[in-house]
Amino acid sequence: MIKAVLFDMDGVLIDAKEWHYETLNDALAVFGLTITRTEHLAVYDGLPTRKKLEILSRTHGLSPKLHEFLNTLKQQMTYRVIVEKCRPVFHHEYALGRLHREGKRLVVCSNSVRSSVEAMMHHSNLLKYMDFLLSNQDVVKAKPDPEIYLTAMERLKLAPHECLILEDNDHGIQAARASGAHVMVVGSINDVNYQRISQEITTIEAIH
Repeated sequence: MIKAVLFDMDGVLIDAKEWHYETLNDALAVFGLTITRTEHLAVYDGLPTRKKLEILSRTHGLSPKLHEFLNTLKQQMTYRVIVEKCRPVFHHEYALGRLHREGKRLVVCSNSVRSSVEAMMHHSNLLKYMDFLLSNQDVVKAKPDPEIYLTAMERLKLAPHECLILEDNDHGIQAARASGAHVMVVGSINDVNYQRISQEITTIEAIH
C-alpha cells in the first residue's frame, strides 16, 4: 500500500527550471561565462548550484575562489524571481489537498537550497500540505545519489515499497529508482494532478 508521495520540486510542483537556468547565467555573466541551453539540459539540469559550479571549474576554467560569491549571488537572484513569479496552481493545490485528506504523507525532496524550497512552497500555497521538506542542505550527497529519498523514508518510518516518488529529470529519476521506491516520471508540472497520481497509486497497489 502506498502511504507516502515524495515530490521533487523544480519541474514537478514548481515550473522553476527556467528560473534556475536564467539566474545562474545572470550570475555567471558577471565574469563573462554562460551555459548554453543544450549544456543545461544535458549536464546541469537538476543539480545543486554548487555542483554546477564545480563542473564549470573543470570544463570552463571557472576559478573555485568564485564559487561562494556566485552561489550567494545566484540564490539572491532566485529569491527575487520566486517572489515575482511563483504563484499557486489550482490543480496542484487540489491534488495535494485530496491526497492529504486521504491520509497520504507528503514530502518535498529537492536539490535546491532550503531557503528556495521554503520560499517556493510558501508562495505556491503548498506548504500546508507537506509533512516536511528536505533540501540539498539536509543530506551529504545530492541527487543523483538516493540519499535524500532514503532520508525521507527513514524519517517517515516507511519502506521504499510504501512510497511513490514523482520526478522529472534524469538526475532525479536516477536517485528515485536507486532508492527502491515506486517512481512516476512526469514531463511537466501539468502532469502532476490528482487523477494521474491516484491512477498510478491504484495501478501499483493492484500489482503488488
